[in-house]
Amino acid sequence: MNQAAITPTIFGIPNCDTVKMARAWLTEHGVAYAFVDFKKQGVDETALARWLAQLGWQALLNTRGTTWRRLSDAERAGVTDGASASALMRTQPSVIRRPVVQWLGGEVSVGFDPAAWQARLDRGTAAGVA
Repeated sequence: MNQAAITPTIFGIPNCDTVKMARAWLTEHGVAYAFVDFKKQGVDETALARWLAQLGWQALLNTRGTTWRRLSDAERAGVTDGASASALMRTQPSVIRRPVVQWLGGEVSVGFDPAAWQARLDRGTAAGVA
């Protein structure tokens, strides 16, 4: 199985523990990947719209993280739908749950689940995705 032929793009923050685990897992499994630090590079509006369309704003919004907890009560209460969540995510990218992964074929996932990632890579390799 040539998993290196499948090159996902990982979006996140390099010092995030989950992102570190995900990147280490990919490296250990010989999977080449691109990394985008959305805290430094910002979040591309087109990409964010695609993530929201595929995953929904609730799946992308990290309400357990430090950035969310540091928001005022009014700011947190103002996030009620995709548009308000998108606006917050563009101005405070650290509030996006991590990592966001753009897989070949256009699928997007959020979070790190080794079993799900292995299954996805197996499907991609078996289907001849390069």
